[in-house]
Amino acid sequence: MYEWILPSLSEVLADSQATVAECSPTKAEQQWRMSLAATEHLLINSLVAVGSEALQGLVLAAPAPLFSQPILTQSLQTITFTAKPFNPLALMPFQMPGAIAFTQPEATPCESVLPLLPADPLASEQFCLVFTDKFRLVLVLATHKDGTKAFSFSFEPEIVEQAWRSLGARVMLTNPDLFSELDGLVQKYPVVAPDYRTVIQFSQFLLQELPELGTGDWGLGKSRGEEILNPQCPIPNPQCQILNPPSVKPDVELLQAFAHEVRTPLTTIRTMTRLLLKRRDLPANVINRLEIIDHECTEQIDRMELLFKAAELETSASGKSAHTHLTAMALDQVLQQSIPRWQQAAERRNLTLDVVLPQQLPTVVSNPNMLDRVLTGLMENFTRSLPAGSHIQVQVIPAGDQLKLQLSPQTLCPHTNKTTAPATPPIRKALGQLLMFQPETGTISLNIAATKHLFQAIGGKLIVRQRPQYGEVLTIFLPLEVSNKQNLSLRK
Repeated sequence: MYEWILPSLSEVLADSQATVAECSPTKAEQQWRMSLAATEHLLINSLVAVGSEALQGLVLAAPAPLFSQPILTQSLQTITFTAKPFNPLALMPFQMPGAIAFTQPEATPCESVLPLLPADPLASEQFCLVFTDKFRLVLVLATHKDGTKAFSFSFEPEIVEQAWRSLGARVMLTNPDLFSELDGLVQKYPVVAPDYRTVIQFSQFLLQELPELGTGDWGLGKSRGEEILNPQCPIPNPQCQILNPPSVKPDVELLQAFAHEVRTPLTTIRTMTRLLLKRRDLPANVINRLEIIDHECTEQIDRMELLFKAAELETSASGKSAHTHLTAMALDQVLQQSIPRWQQAAERRNLTLDVVLPQQLPTVVSNPNMLDRVLTGLMENFTRSLPAGSHIQVQVIPAGDQLKLQLSPQTLCPHTNKTTAPATPPIRKALGQLLMFQPETGTISLNIAATKHLFQAIGGKLIVRQRPQYGEVLTIFLPLEVSNKQNLSLRK
């Protein structure tokens, strides 16, 4: 018997004996996140291979959009389902013509929002259905009434089709006029079994997200709260491990849960805001307010991502940094995006920022998305610790087979306009294993140890020194790509 008049997606996958793993809430959420990361890598590889600007896939997700990479947002049509649709009229000082945004898919061809009924059990599930020419995939994270969670996924075309039928029936209930159009979008992508190489590639990406495991007994026994790997799972279940991570402190798990709960509604608000910004009939002052909301949401979402990643690193069984996808990348592209945000962060606190770059930046090895977020988070915390009127110099210089990025603060004397040694460093108090609190400003941020772990996870290194003439100086080292190392050696 189903819990409601229509089966939820977790019930569809359970009936079909798909890959289902019931674990603790923390483990199930980690499985969900790791599988989403693997799916994102799989889609990026597939879309890059095609190299077309046309829409190449369809994603149905809840309760918020799941992929933020530009190549995915531009190449995939995304439709979000939520039980609490945002009311755009709440922010509008004028009468909005026509229907609410989610009933006008033609105004937002790549991003739309559809409602779920509040009584629908599907409202308590996070899911992702992916439709492309090469494969179909469904991922579901369900929360049961007793508080337990279960993650499940399947590449089977028939199972994905059943999941779509269950979801499509809900569209018929809430928006019958849109069903035929949405069903036509789904049927554009063939119901074919995925190539075995696609599933292998997904497995490889999944393993890249797998935290390092401690040594222990990998037998089939179960003791001391250990959990057995799901025998039906064709891909190793990354978080239902034989050994639970040792000595995981409760505050780390609490931080993970907090970051997740904050990020989800903020992502929904940002999505609705961006839908409104696509309208052409908004007054300038409303657009300005919406852009401020979008900026604040993005800033806090990035902060929550860093908090979650830091907690994830601490919960790895070996206590070492979890693997991330490292690749050769052009640092100038990251800095072009980051420096304007650093300037804004400095200006908000009445600080000046000077960035000194070499004429040509070499290629480094890191994680492009994580590097941008970690650097921006570090700069945000750095500016919060300085008094108004301070000057920050950011200098990027080659250092052997590495690239050095250094942040040095100075304070401008109002009478001589010369730089002097900064004031006494602010008081910082530890909050649990990962956070620190600055009483003067009420700022909560990652502590130095957690920040260092983040840099290690993306292939870099952070050094913090106290210098009398400068105060606290932060130095980041990033490894150069092999070809860059050889070129530097030849120049010498």
